[in-house]
Parts: sequence; C-alpha cells; structure tokens
Amino acid sequence: MLNDKIYALGKKLYPLNRSITGKETLKSLKLIKKEIPRLKIKFIKSKIKIFDWVVPSEWNVKKAYVIDKFGKKIIDLKNHNLHLVGYSVPVKKKINKDQLLQKIYSLKKQRNAIPYVTSYYKKHWGFCTTHNQKKEIERNYKSKDKFSIVIDSSFNNKGKLNYGEVIIPGKEKKEILISTYICHPQMANNELSGPLVTTALVKYFFKKKNNKTLRFIFVPETIGSIAYIKKNLEYLKRYTIGGYVLSCIGDDKEYSLISTKYGNSNSDFAAIQAFKKLKINYKKYSFLERGSDERQFNSPGVDLPIASILRTKYGEYPEYHTSLDNFKLVTKKGLNGGFKVSKTAIENLLNYEIPFSKYLCEPKLQKKNLYNHISFKGKSKKFSRNLLNFLQYADGKNNLQKISKLIKLSGLETRRIWKILKKNKLVN
Repeated sequence: MLNDKIYALGKKLYPLNRSITGKETLKSLKLIKKEIPRLKIKFIKSKIKIFDWVVPSEWNVKKAYVIDKFGKKIIDLKNHNLHLVGYSVPVKKKINKDQLLQKIYSLKKQRNAIPYVTSYYKKHWGFCTTHNQKKEIERNYKSKDKFSIVIDSSFNNKGKLNYGEVIIPGKEKKEILISTYICHPQMANNELSGPLVTTALVKYFFKKKNNKTLRFIFVPETIGSIAYIKKNLEYLKRYTIGGYVLSCIGDDKEYSLISTKYGNSNSDFAAIQAFKKLKINYKKYSFLERGSDERQFNSPGVDLPIASILRTKYGEYPEYHTSLDNFKLVTKKGLNGGFKVSKTAIENLLNYEIPFSKYLCEPKLQKKNLYNHISFKGKSKKFSRNLLNFLQYADGKNNLQKISKLIKLSGLETRRIWKILKKNKLVN
C-alpha cells in the first residue's frame, strides 16, 4: 500500500521546478532515493546524440518575473512554477503592453487555470497566467505602458540529464520494466502520481522473492526514455518480457489501460486480468491513442511490449497540464487504487510462464524419442504435432495460457507438453 510517508514525499516534491534536466530534477531524485535507498542516480551528458535526437543543454532558472510601471511584480515564478514557459532563454529588457500580451499564454476555456507550456528544442521565452489575470493586465494598463522582464535562466552545454534506476534481481534474468517520468513542475497527477506509485511498488517488491527481475526507471519523458533505450537497447530486447509506463495514476475518477502496439502482449493480458480480479471497470485505449513513453518502448526496432496503466488518462481530465492538477485532484485513495492495479498486473507478469524455444527451426525430435522414426501414411502423429505446435508459439512472447488457446489444447495438456519439452531441454 501507498503509506502516509510516500504521500508526504509527494508534498515535498510538488513545489520543485522539475524539467527534463536541471538541479530541481536531480533534487527530486535525491528525495526519492531517501525513500528507496537502492535507487541509483545516473546521468547522460548534454549534447550527446541519441538516435535522431540530441540531449539538450542543462537548463536552470533562478528567478523570473514581470514588473509594471509602479514597480509591482504582476507575474512571478515564485508564486507558481507554471508561470514561466519551460526552458525559457535569459531575458532582461523592457517591453510595452501589447508585446507583453503576445508573450503570455492563457486558457480561455479555463479562466482560473495556469497552463503548462514548454519549448525544449527551440529558443523561446514566455509567461503563463490564468486567463483572468491576462485580462486584468489588458484592462488595467495602457498600450504605451512599459514592463520590465527578468528571466534569470542558464543553459549548460556540459550539463547532464539525470535519471533513476532500481533493479530488483529475481530467480530469472527475464525482466519486467516499469517506467515513470520526472520532468513536470508542480503538477500532481500528470507528474508525481507515477513516481509515488512506482516508489511504493519498489518498496513492496523488494520484500518479495520474485520469479523474474524487476527494473524500475524514473526518467524525463520522451528524451529520457530515448536516452535510456539507446544505452540499454541490446539488454532490454534480450530480457524484457513486458511492463508498464505509470502515469496519471493518482486521481480517484477512472481507470485506464493503453495497449501495446498490437494489443495482444503478455503486458496487455496481465493488466486486463488485474482489472478483472479486482472487479474494476476500466477504459481501454488503443495504441493509436498513446502519449507517453510507451511510444518509445514500442517503436520499430525497439519492440518492447510495454503498456500503460493510468487512472484517468492524460488529456481526458480538465485539470491536465494546468495549475489545477494539484493534491486536491490526487488523493491517497486514488494513488492506492493505482498501486493495487499496477501491483496485481506486475504479479501476473511475474507468475506467467513464458516458454522460449532453444533452437532455430524445428528441433530434431527423433533424437529425444519424441517423434516416430518411421514415416508411414496413416500412423498417428498427434502427440508429435502437439509438441511442434507448442514449439512454434514458444517465442518468448506467449504465456502458457495463451499458447493453450493458440494450439487448441486444454491448460493441463499444454502444461504437460511444456514439462516434457523442458525435461528434454528444448525450451527454457
């Protein structure tokens, strides 16, 4: 369960101005490490090329505000981290009201919400306010009035992109990957719910004797997962049998599942079984409606069967990507609901027996006395055919339950065949 201590961790993490790089992101990882000491904090250097991307310069900001002609700060980063467009370049100048309004982002349909806006890969600057606040500036000042703009930010080309990793070894080298992200400032559901539930899962599974290895990563979204894949691709492809991205998993409204690319992986089945076991109604979204790091893990050439478990899906609740995404939206009850579903889905994956044939092409079953040496029309080959059918689907992607359905045999008969093949060292 997600206890009061982990919930309190969320309150500590909430005010930090995280981004895809920077000191506040590193500070967030260090706070998480206090709760799970096994967390290893690692980094990738800025300006390193990763596939079609380049790790950006490390960005930090000390202060950012707008001062009116009377010396009053009318917009101030200190009041809310979302007031500044993420990755804004340094600015120190005076501009008029019309120029200022062009640099302010607001939401007409959510007049009391500050929007979350970023510009990671193009030089830009700007501020975000509620629409009501923007309208006040429009009403209360003349076009010729001047405003002082101060953005004390910095970019370090020799900086770092930090991420966290916890590996809990199991009886097998086969792994389950759980990924969450740590790059959104001052938002509770779209940011902190994932790391909080993941922290609780690490603590829970660390106390268990697990059949398979568990790999938990805390990465900046998109660029962090791409960097992690670049660094670990060969190993991940060899050992990962499934897993989940955990995001927006702390409200107490809905439950959601975003499928893997083809929607038929062990990750999909394990999550569906978890919802059924817990008697929870949920919304199932196709991979075409993806939006987080399942995009990278399922991409061609990577092909890791990673689904996403959420409460209300990102973009489907009005507080998403605004200052209204706070701890009024995220509750202990909501977080614990997300924890239970994730835990149960992971336990299903841990318990799945996923055979993998040790040979390319069909093995010579005659050498094991599993196939008749005499080929004669009319002689029954049903048992040998069942063995070969099993081996065809023993590709590391199907659990015993799924193979049973594919080869149209009972669960008991499928398990008997699996034991025979294991005894003869034909599958793992």
